[in-house]
Amino acid sequence: EVQLVESGGGLVQPGGSLRLSCAASGFTFSSYAMTWVRQAPGKGLEWVSTINNSGGWTNYADSVKGRFTISRDNAKNTLYLQLNSLKTEDTAMYYCAKTTEWHLQPRLSQGTQVTVSS
Repeated sequence: EVQLVESGGGLVQPGGSLRLSCAASGFTFSSYAMTWVRQAPGKGLEWVSTINNSGGWTNYADSVKGRFTISRDNAKNTLYLQLNSLKTEDTAMYYCAKTTEWHLQPRLSQGTQVTVSS
């Protein structure tokens, strides 16, 4: 059974940082490109970032480019998202998913809440 467990969210002031983690199990993690998406209150799902299976290629939404960094540790079956210079508009529930399935969120996992507020 595929399991994705996000963690690391919280309440942070504007300009602050957080590191999100996504622990994956039930599939061969190192074989899949992975993606982070987010959903703000009352809004639709927004693609944030994608990383290929080896970690050698990454891509970011313009809204987070230069502030967020996606990475992965295939030995630990874990995906990460480093969030720096956070803005209030980054407030959302953050989800991870296989790149081919991100559009199915939030049905696949529980997500982790990031709230940016002073």
